[in-house]
Amino acid sequence: MSLIVQKFGGSSVANAERVYNVASIITDTYKAGNQVVVVLSAQGDTTDDLIAKAKEINPSPSKREMDMLLSTGEQISVALMAMAIEKMGYPVISLNAWQVGVHTDSNYSAARIRKIDHERVQKELDKKNIVLITGFQGINRYDDVTTLGRGGSDTSAVALAAALHADLCEIYTDVDGVYTTDPRIVKNAAKLEEITFDEMLELASLGANVLHNRSVEMGKKYNVNICVRSSLTRAPGTIVKEVVNVEKMLVRGIAKDTDVARISICGIADTPGKAFRIFSLLAKKNINVDIILQSIGHDGMKDISFTTTEAHLDEALQILEANKDTIDYQSLNWTKDVAKVSIVGAGMVSNPGVAAKMFEALYEAQINIHMIGTSEIKVSVLIDAGCEDKAVRAIHDKFELA
Repeated sequence: MSLIVQKFGGSSVANAERVYNVASIITDTYKAGNQVVVVLSAQGDTTDDLIAKAKEINPSPSKREMDMLLSTGEQISVALMAMAIEKMGYPVISLNAWQVGVHTDSNYSAARIRKIDHERVQKELDKKNIVLITGFQGINRYDDVTTLGRGGSDTSAVALAAALHADLCEIYTDVDGVYTTDPRIVKNAAKLEEITFDEMLELASLGANVLHNRSVEMGKKYNVNICVRSSLTRAPGTIVKEVVNVEKMLVRGIAKDTDVARISICGIADTPGKAFRIFSLLAKKNINVDIILQSIGHDGMKDISFTTTEAHLDEALQILEANKDTIDYQSLNWTKDVAKVSIVGAGMVSNPGVAAKMFEALYEAQINIHMIGTSEIKVSVLIDAGCEDKAVRAIHDKFELA
């Protein structure tokens, strides 16, 4: 007998027909002799609808009250799913995150899980129940409801799998696995049988909307094997794990990200400590930066450019403008008319020429590169917005990933 944690996204439970489809997947797993814990997201567009309702009442609601509101979406999902499974004749119970004991920090709307009390879940499993748990949420030390941010149900599932020492964590979604790139952009994109945690983490962080990046981080930390598969086709999925079979593919995947803004700080004194001052100010406000480019100093001055998310753009600009005298720069420029395209592969580190091949593909497609960022297993480029799909197709063809 295995303990399996399953997570189903909002599109998988969007209506009554899909609720019963998911219920059949859950009960089939249970009938096979497994213990089953299920994490559910809010149905379909429920979260967006709740946000719209909040805006009707208060255009600037507190994050605490938004978390209280948004957490109701998952509660609806688990209750409806429990009703469906009850009707099918199987023992089942639905639980809120606070009933389980999913403890988080107090960073409303983007909380992080600190620990999970698994005693209640284990008691229900011992009673032979299928256990349904609200994803995306927890409670802080004040017993307030918190939410984990968009995609947080993935993190809830992997965290529960780790706490319960589950044999497998299955993430069901509307795609049947992890592809070399988005198959909606490249029709001959290939599905991967397996991928490493590091590769998946890079792809998730770089815009591939298959798994929440924090769920992959947690899977790697606690060595929880994750299977990404479709709730609609039941086809074999992609296994995300620590070590995969060695393949000839140097590049495992290509991701694009349009949620990007570039900020350029021009005319900074070319003296020690300037970069530290800039990025420490941003870090104190939890503003993440990605690609960073510093020009070679000339005439005692230099420029620093970096990318962040569009959501952080206004706050980052406010911080930099408020500290202009301290940083001592001449001008500040920014744009949202950019996109990021990245290649990822663990085999890249030991194979020279991968970046050059990527740049050749972009040159042949007549796509200009504004900034470049690299790590051991990725190369990212910043390009003009609107060129990202063309870039993905050119790079995919150049590396013959199909």
